[in-house]
Amino acid sequence: MLTLQSDLHGNHLLGALPAHEWQALTPHLELVQLRTEQLLCDSGQRIHHVYFPTTAIVSLLHTMEDGGSVEIAAVGREGMTGVPVLTGGETMPTRVQVQCPGFAYRMSAQALREQFARSDFLRRLMLLYMQALLTQVAQTAACNRHHSLNKQLCRWLLIEIDRTASNELQVTQQLIADMLGVRREGVTEAAGKLHDAGLIHHSRGCIKVIDREGLEARACECYGLVKREFDRLLPRLRATEPAQSTTSA
Repeated sequence: MLTLQSDLHGNHLLGALPAHEWQALTPHLELVQLRTEQLLCDSGQRIHHVYFPTTAIVSLLHTMEDGGSVEIAAVGREGMTGVPVLTGGETMPTRVQVQCPGFAYRMSAQALREQFARSDFLRRLMLLYMQALLTQVAQTAACNRHHSLNKQLCRWLLIEIDRTASNELQVTQQLIADMLGVRREGVTEAAGKLHDAGLIHHSRGCIKVIDREGLEARACECYGLVKREFDRLLPRLRATEPAQSTTSA
Protein backbone atom coordinates (compact mmCIF):
# COMPACT_ATOMS: atom_id res chain seq x y z
CA MET A 1 0.00 0.00 0.00
CA LEU A 2 1.28 3.46 -0.91
CA THR A 3 1.32 5.99 1.89
CA LEU A 4 3.71 8.84 1.16
CA GLN A 5 4.80 10.41 -2.10
CA SER A 6 8.38 9.64 -1.08
CA ASP A 7 7.48 5.97 -1.61
CA LEU A 8 7.38 6.68 -5.34
CA HIS A 9 10.80 8.33 -5.56
CA GLY A 10 12.46 5.01 -6.32
CA ASN A 11 11.21 5.56 -9.86
CA HIS A 12 12.29 8.82 -11.46
CA LEU A 13 9.16 9.31 -13.56
CA LEU A 14 6.82 8.82 -10.61
CA GLY A 15 9.08 10.90 -8.37
CA ALA A 16 8.87 13.80 -10.82
CA LEU A 17 5.11 14.11 -10.45
CA PRO A 18 3.68 17.12 -8.61
CA ALA A 19 1.40 16.32 -5.68
CA HIS A 20 -1.93 16.54 -7.51
CA GLU A 21 -0.67 14.28 -10.32
CA TRP A 22 0.67 11.81 -7.79
CA GLN A 23 -2.67 11.71 -5.99
CA ALA A 24 -4.45 10.91 -9.27
CA LEU A 25 -2.11 8.00 -10.07
CA THR A 26 -1.67 6.49 -6.61
CA PRO A 27 -4.96 4.54 -6.50
CA HIS A 28 -3.91 2.75 -9.70
CA LEU A 29 -0.38 1.76 -8.58
CA GLU A 30 0.51 -1.58 -7.04
CA LEU A 31 3.98 -2.42 -5.71
CA VAL A 32 5.06 -5.83 -7.05
CA GLN A 33 8.18 -7.96 -6.78
CA LEU A 34 9.71 -9.12 -10.06
CA ARG A 35 11.84 -12.24 -10.44
CA THR A 36 14.68 -12.91 -12.87
CA GLU A 37 13.52 -13.83 -16.40
CA GLN A 38 9.87 -13.20 -15.50
CA LEU A 39 7.94 -12.51 -18.71
CA LEU A 40 5.87 -9.34 -18.32
CA CYS A 41 4.59 -9.18 -21.89
CA ASP A 42 5.54 -11.15 -25.00
CA SER A 43 6.05 -9.78 -28.48
CA GLY A 44 2.68 -9.33 -30.18
CA GLN A 45 0.71 -9.62 -26.94
CA ARG A 46 -1.82 -7.04 -25.82
CA ILE A 47 -0.43 -4.74 -23.13
CA HIS A 48 -2.53 -5.09 -19.98
CA HIS A 49 -0.13 -3.47 -17.51
CA VAL A 50 2.79 -1.06 -17.52
CA TYR A 51 5.62 -1.22 -14.99
CA PHE A 52 7.62 1.54 -13.30
CA PRO A 53 10.74 -0.24 -11.91
CA THR A 54 12.34 0.94 -8.69
CA THR A 55 15.05 -1.67 -8.06
CA ALA A 56 14.37 -4.17 -10.86
CA ILE A 57 15.77 -3.92 -14.39
CA VAL A 58 13.59 -4.97 -17.31
CA SER A 59 14.83 -5.80 -20.81
CA LEU A 60 13.11 -5.07 -24.10
CA LEU A 61 14.12 -7.98 -26.32
CA HIS A 62 13.81 -8.45 -30.05
CA THR A 63 13.32 -12.13 -30.86
CA MET A 64 14.19 -13.84 -34.13
CA GLU A 65 12.48 -16.71 -35.95
CA ASP A 66 15.28 -19.08 -34.94
CA GLY A 67 14.65 -18.34 -31.26
CA GLY A 68 17.60 -16.01 -30.81
CA SER A 69 17.15 -12.69 -29.08
CA VAL A 70 18.96 -9.43 -28.42
CA GLU A 71 18.28 -6.60 -25.99
CA ILE A 72 17.36 -3.32 -27.65
CA ALA A 73 16.85 -1.34 -24.43
CA ALA A 74 16.97 -1.68 -20.65
CA VAL A 75 14.41 -0.06 -18.37
CA GLY A 76 15.05 0.64 -14.71
CA ARG A 77 14.32 3.32 -12.15
CA GLU A 78 14.55 6.03 -14.84
CA GLY A 79 11.56 4.83 -16.83
CA MET A 80 8.65 2.53 -17.56
CA THR A 81 7.61 -0.34 -19.79
CA GLY A 82 4.68 -0.42 -22.20
CA VAL A 83 5.12 2.93 -23.95
CA PRO A 84 3.12 1.76 -27.03
CA VAL A 85 -0.08 2.23 -25.00
CA LEU A 86 0.63 5.98 -25.10
CA THR A 87 1.17 6.11 -28.86
CA GLY A 88 -2.05 4.36 -29.85
CA GLY A 89 -0.71 0.82 -29.83
CA GLU A 90 -2.40 -2.11 -28.15
CA THR A 91 0.43 -4.65 -28.36
CA MET A 92 4.16 -4.86 -27.60
CA PRO A 93 6.53 -5.12 -30.57
CA THR A 94 9.18 -6.64 -28.28
CA ARG A 95 9.39 -9.13 -25.45
CA VAL A 96 9.40 -7.49 -22.01
CA GLN A 97 11.36 -9.64 -19.58
CA VAL A 98 12.88 -9.07 -16.16
CA GLN A 99 16.67 -8.99 -16.30
CA CYS A 100 17.54 -8.22 -12.66
CA PRO A 101 15.11 -9.00 -9.82
CA GLY A 102 13.61 -6.29 -7.67
CA PHE A 103 10.51 -4.17 -7.25
CA ALA A 104 8.33 -2.12 -9.56
CA TYR A 105 5.02 -0.30 -9.52
CA ARG A 106 2.41 -1.88 -11.76
CA MET A 107 -0.46 0.04 -13.32
CA SER A 108 -3.20 -0.99 -15.73
CA ALA A 109 -2.63 0.19 -19.28
CA GLN A 110 -6.12 1.64 -19.44
CA ALA A 111 -5.63 3.72 -16.28
CA LEU A 112 -2.41 5.18 -17.70
CA ARG A 113 -4.11 5.99 -21.02
CA GLU A 114 -6.84 7.89 -19.19
CA GLN A 115 -4.37 9.88 -17.07
CA PHE A 116 -2.21 10.54 -20.16
CA ALA A 117 -5.22 11.97 -21.99
CA ARG A 118 -6.30 14.32 -19.20
CA SER A 119 -2.94 15.52 -17.82
CA ASP A 120 -0.71 17.95 -19.74
CA PHE A 121 2.13 17.43 -17.26
CA LEU A 122 2.05 13.65 -17.50
CA ARG A 123 1.86 13.84 -21.28
CA ARG A 124 4.99 16.03 -21.48
CA LEU A 125 6.74 13.78 -18.98
CA MET A 126 6.07 10.61 -20.94
CA LEU A 127 6.94 12.13 -24.32
CA LEU A 128 10.32 13.26 -23.02
CA TYR A 129 10.99 9.80 -21.66
CA MET A 130 9.99 8.20 -24.95
CA GLN A 131 12.43 10.45 -26.81
CA ALA A 132 15.27 9.34 -24.53
CA LEU A 133 14.24 5.69 -24.84
CA LEU A 134 14.29 5.91 -28.64
CA THR A 135 17.86 7.20 -28.44
CA GLN A 136 18.84 4.16 -26.38
CA VAL A 137 17.20 1.78 -28.87
CA ALA A 138 18.88 3.40 -31.88
CA GLN A 139 22.32 3.60 -30.27
CA THR A 140 22.13 0.00 -29.06
CA ALA A 141 21.46 -1.14 -32.62
CA ALA A 142 24.44 0.85 -33.91
CA CYS A 143 26.69 -0.43 -31.13
CA ASN A 144 25.79 -4.07 -31.73
CA ARG A 145 26.67 -3.67 -35.40
CA HIS A 146 29.85 -1.59 -35.28
CA HIS A 147 31.68 -2.12 -31.98
CA SER A 148 33.69 -4.94 -30.46
CA LEU A 149 32.24 -7.20 -27.78
CA ASN A 150 34.65 -5.72 -25.23
CA LYS A 151 33.25 -2.24 -25.83
CA GLN A 152 29.66 -3.51 -25.97
CA LEU A 153 30.07 -5.17 -22.58
CA CYS A 154 31.41 -1.96 -21.02
CA ARG A 155 28.50 0.01 -22.49
CA TRP A 156 26.00 -2.60 -21.31
CA LEU A 157 27.32 -2.70 -17.74
CA LEU A 158 27.31 1.10 -17.44
CA ILE A 159 23.75 1.41 -18.71
CA GLU A 160 22.59 -1.30 -16.32
CA ILE A 161 24.07 0.27 -13.19
CA ASP A 162 22.58 3.62 -14.22
CA ARG A 163 19.19 1.93 -14.07
CA THR A 164 19.49 0.62 -10.54
CA ALA A 165 20.61 2.06 -7.21
CA SER A 166 23.54 -0.36 -6.94
CA ASN A 167 26.86 -1.01 -8.65
CA GLU A 168 26.17 -4.73 -8.27
CA LEU A 169 24.14 -6.69 -10.82
CA GLN A 170 22.57 -10.08 -10.20
CA VAL A 171 23.20 -11.49 -13.67
CA THR A 172 24.89 -14.54 -15.15
CA GLN A 173 27.30 -14.45 -18.06
CA GLN A 174 24.78 -16.50 -20.06
CA LEU A 175 22.13 -13.85 -19.49
CA ILE A 176 24.54 -11.13 -20.65
CA ALA A 177 25.32 -13.20 -23.74
CA ASP A 178 21.60 -13.47 -24.45
CA MET A 179 21.18 -9.71 -24.02
CA LEU A 180 24.02 -8.95 -26.42
CA GLY A 181 23.14 -11.71 -28.86
CA VAL A 182 26.58 -13.35 -28.64
CA ARG A 183 28.13 -16.59 -27.42
CA ARG A 184 28.69 -17.07 -23.69
CA GLU A 185 32.39 -17.82 -24.26
CA GLY A 186 32.86 -14.35 -25.71
CA VAL A 187 31.30 -12.72 -22.65
CA THR A 188 33.46 -14.87 -20.35
CA GLU A 189 36.61 -13.70 -22.13
CA ALA A 190 35.58 -10.02 -22.19
CA ALA A 191 34.50 -10.07 -18.53
CA GLY A 192 37.78 -11.75 -17.61
CA LYS A 193 39.76 -8.90 -19.15
CA LEU A 194 37.74 -6.33 -17.19
CA HIS A 195 38.22 -8.36 -14.02
CA ASP A 196 41.99 -8.60 -14.56
CA ALA A 197 42.13 -4.82 -15.12
CA GLY A 198 40.45 -4.26 -11.75
CA LEU A 199 37.34 -2.71 -13.28
CA ILE A 200 34.83 -5.34 -12.19
CA HIS A 201 34.57 -8.31 -9.88
CA HIS A 202 32.53 -11.22 -11.13
CA SER A 203 31.40 -14.35 -9.37
CA ARG A 204 28.66 -16.85 -10.04
CA GLY A 205 25.46 -14.93 -10.81
CA CYS A 206 26.87 -11.53 -9.83
CA ILE A 207 28.95 -8.73 -11.34
CA LYS A 208 30.13 -5.75 -9.29
CA VAL A 209 31.53 -2.62 -10.91
CA ILE A 210 34.68 -1.58 -9.02
CA ASP A 211 36.03 1.23 -11.22
CA ARG A 212 33.29 3.10 -13.05
CA GLU A 213 35.64 5.70 -14.55
CA GLY A 214 37.89 2.98 -15.89
CA LEU A 215 34.89 1.24 -17.40
CA GLU A 216 33.75 4.47 -19.05
CA ALA A 217 37.23 4.94 -20.53
CA ARG A 218 37.01 1.53 -22.19
CA ALA A 219 33.43 1.90 -23.41
CA CYS A 220 32.56 3.10 -26.90
CA GLU A 221 30.91 6.47 -27.55
CA CYS A 222 27.46 4.84 -27.50
CA TYR A 223 27.20 4.89 -23.71
CA GLY A 224 28.07 8.58 -23.53
CA LEU A 225 25.54 9.48 -26.23
CA VAL A 226 22.73 7.67 -24.44
CA LYS A 227 23.66 9.09 -21.03
CA ARG A 228 23.87 12.65 -22.34
CA GLU A 229 20.44 12.38 -23.90
CA PHE A 230 18.90 11.07 -20.69
CA ASP A 231 20.71 13.75 -18.67
CA ARG A 232 19.51 16.42 -21.11
CA LEU A 233 15.87 15.35 -20.94
CA LEU A 234 15.37 13.96 -17.45
CA PRO A 235 16.11 17.20 -15.53
CA ARG A 236 13.13 18.66 -17.38
CA LEU A 237 10.94 16.05 -15.70
CA ARG A 238 11.31 17.69 -12.31
CA ALA A 239 7.98 18.93 -11.04
CA THR A 240 7.73 22.62 -10.33
CA GLU A 241 5.21 21.99 -7.57
CA PRO A 242 6.82 20.85 -4.29
CA ALA A 243 6.10 17.31 -3.14
CA GLN A 244 3.55 16.81 -0.39
CA SER A 245 3.84 14.14 2.30
CA THR A 246 0.15 13.35 2.14
CA THR A 247 -1.43 10.08 3.18
CA SER A 248 -3.35 8.44 0.34
CA ALA A 249 -6.92 7.37 0.70
